[in-house]
Amino acid sequence: MKPYTDEPGPADGGGETPVRAAGPPGAGATEPLADRLAAAVASVDAPDVVFAASVRGRRTLRGGGTADAPAADRRELRYEIGSASKTFAGLLLARLAASGHAPLGHPVDAALFPDRPPGRAPVTLHHLITHTSGLPGLPRDLYLRALPRRNTNPYAGYDARRVVEAFARARPRRPGTRWRYSNFGVAVLGHALAARTATPWDDLLREHVLDPLGLSGTTLRPGAEGGRDATGHAKDGTTPLPPLDIAGFAAAGAVRATPHDLLTFLEAHLEPNGPLAGALRDVRRPVLSHGRGEHHQTHTLTWFQQSTPRGPAYFHCGATPGQQAFIGFCPATGLALAAVSTRRYRPADPFSAEALTLLYEGP
Repeated sequence: MKPYTDEPGPADGGGETPVRAAGPPGAGATEPLADRLAAAVASVDAPDVVFAASVRGRRTLRGGGTADAPAADRRELRYEIGSASKTFAGLLLARLAASGHAPLGHPVDAALFPDRPPGRAPVTLHHLITHTSGLPGLPRDLYLRALPRRNTNPYAGYDARRVVEAFARARPRRPGTRWRYSNFGVAVLGHALAARTATPWDDLLREHVLDPLGLSGTTLRPGAEGGRDATGHAKDGTTPLPPLDIAGFAAAGAVRATPHDLLTFLEAHLEPNGPLAGALRDVRRPVLSHGRGEHHQTHTLTWFQQSTPRGPAYFHCGATPGQQAFIGFCPATGLALAAVSTRRYRPADPFSAEALTLLYEGP
């Protein structure tokens, strides 16, 4: 089993790094879920760690870490979830597509450059969210700009205008024919939807996703709405880092949320209802696959899909320069799982593997 954890920084182009589940399938599955969550927390060497689970609506959260306990309960802090934010963007797109406001096949150029004639093989909104647009992981001119802030805030200063201009200059290769993970593509999606609906991205996401799901502990900006934000740390696990400034890449990685809000978001996928019911079902349908053998991956509109002994599970990883996140759910077991950590991703870090194992084994 290989999920992908991506640190959205210029060093790796927002690419994907495979990690394996911790231990053989079924290992530890007979232990109580609360004990397994506590063991997962203990296995992660980071200042703050929370593993949170919901089984058919019944929640269990365990927190800990190497740092002294913060003034606020770790389980009540807001954490940067990095590229796991793309699941919010995908759900928003599914909602707008279902309502006719932004059809999946709508050309991106038509939204961003309405006066420009469409090309023969235009990039569509569907291409952007499924990483099949042919765009690189990041705009080519971002790397040099990001060097001075590579380990703290690589996106700062690369605003919405720069993202759109970079897309205007890009020459995507055969859209729809190849999967290539792209923070650039999902960032462009955010600007295309904002232009198409004449609504700023933050307002669009709040109106169509956050408010309908009751996600009052979720924001797109640090320090917003009076909540307390977790502090990220460098690879050494002790050096504090400033809050992420995602600039023009909001759709690709701006969400910061409490563990409880992440569980609420995942529970909605397990029991679709209300105004988002159709979109919640749509984002669970497989739309493409790629790779062979252990590298084979199946994707829905916005989730990685993983086979388990009791049916498919859906997940997404995320990372910022100082934090990590994992969110996933399995309809067959009724399990929703959210995990967060306040230390920069390291190749040997067991964080994502522990989370995937818990999701794979079930409650």
